[in-house]
Amino acid sequence: MLAVGEAPIASLTAGAYRIPTDAPESDGTLTWDATTLVVAHVEAGGRTGLGYTYTDASAARIIQSVLAPIVQGADCLDVPALSSAMWRKVRNFGRSGLAATAISAVDVALWDLKARVLGLPLSRLLGRRREKVPIYGSGGFTSYSDERLREQLAGWVHHDGCQFVKMKIGREPARDPHRIRAAKSAIGSHQLFVDANGAFSAKEALTLAAVCADADIRWFEEPVSSDDLAGLRLVREGAPAGMEVAAGEYTYVLDDGRRMLQAGAVDVLQADATRCGGITGFLEIAGLCEAYHVDLSGHCAPSVHCHAACCAPRLRHLEWFHDHVRIEQMLFDGAPVARDGAIAPDLGRPGIGLAFKLKDADRFRVDGTGP
Repeated sequence: MLAVGEAPIASLTAGAYRIPTDAPESDGTLTWDATTLVVAHVEAGGRTGLGYTYTDASAARIIQSVLAPIVQGADCLDVPALSSAMWRKVRNFGRSGLAATAISAVDVALWDLKARVLGLPLSRLLGRRREKVPIYGSGGFTSYSDERLREQLAGWVHHDGCQFVKMKIGREPARDPHRIRAAKSAIGSHQLFVDANGAFSAKEALTLAAVCADADIRWFEEPVSSDDLAGLRLVREGAPAGMEVAAGEYTYVLDDGRRMLQAGAVDVLQADATRCGGITGFLEIAGLCEAYHVDLSGHCAPSVHCHAACCAPRLRHLEWFHDHVRIEQMLFDGAPVARDGAIAPDLGRPGIGLAFKLKDADRFRVDGTGP
C-alpha cells in the first residue's frame, strides 16, 4: 500500500466498444441493435483504476483530450477535487449529456484507483450501510414476442430470485394491456414494473394505469418525459393506490435531481453513476434523497453501482438491466452474479472489483479509440 502523496496520476486513457445486442430491441421511443461501452483507465503508482459508461463513442475522445490533462499529475487520493475540476473544465461546451458521461467514467476510475492504492474494496472505503443490494430484473422490450417476454421475466423470478421485474411499454399502446397481462401471468404474485421511456402524455399514462389496474403495477417509470415535471406530478397524483412513479435516469447534475424532488414529481428518484458524475455524483444524489425523504433506485450498470449502492442512504434497489448484465459478465472479470434477488460486492477484491477483458473486447473496438 502506498503512502499518502506517493501516487500522482501518470495517465488517463479511454476506449470505446460497440457490442451488438443478442436480439433487436426497442422501448416506447427508441430502437437499437447495439450498445456502446466507453471504458476509462487511470494509472498511478503502478496501480490502475477502471471506470466505464454507456454512451456515444465520442465520450472516449472527451476523456483523452479534455479530461486527461486535468487529472494527470494530480494526487490520486483527491477524488472530490478532481471531480470539481472536471466539471469546471466542461462548463463552456455543455455539462449534461456526453460531457457528464465522460466525467462519470473517469470519476468511477478515480474511486476505483483510490481504493486499490489504499488496499480496500470500495464499499469499505466509503462505509457500508448494507452487505448486499436488492435488484429488479429489467428488459421486457417492446420488440419481444409474448413468449420471449414471459420467458425472460420468469427467469429473473425463478432463477435469479428477483421479487420485482420490469418491462417496456409505449410503442404500441393498444397492445400494452395484453402484454402486461402476459407478463403478469409469468411472474405470479411478484411485483411488476413498467417503463414507458416518456412515450405517453399524462392523460394517456393515467388511462393505461386505469385499464391495467387489475395487473397491480407497482412502479410506472417515465410515464411522460422526464423534462415534464408537471406531467410526472399529475400522473403521480392520479395513479391508482400502490403505483409509484419513478424517473431520474437522465439526471446529469445535482440540480436535475433537486428540481425533480422540489416539484414532487416522483415517489422514487433514479440515478445512474455512469451519467450523473460517477460515484461522487451518485452519493451526492443519495444525500439529496435523504434530505427529501425519498427513496433512491440505481439505474442500470449494476457492476459499477454494486459497491456505492451498499453505502447510499435510502437505497431501495438496483436495476439488473438485460443488456448491461450481458455485457458486464462477458467483458469484465469480477462482475457480480445475482443470488436470491440481490448482488453483493466481493470484499476480497480491491476497488470496484473489476478487470476489463481487453482481448475479449478488442473485436468490438470502435476505430480511432485506444484500449
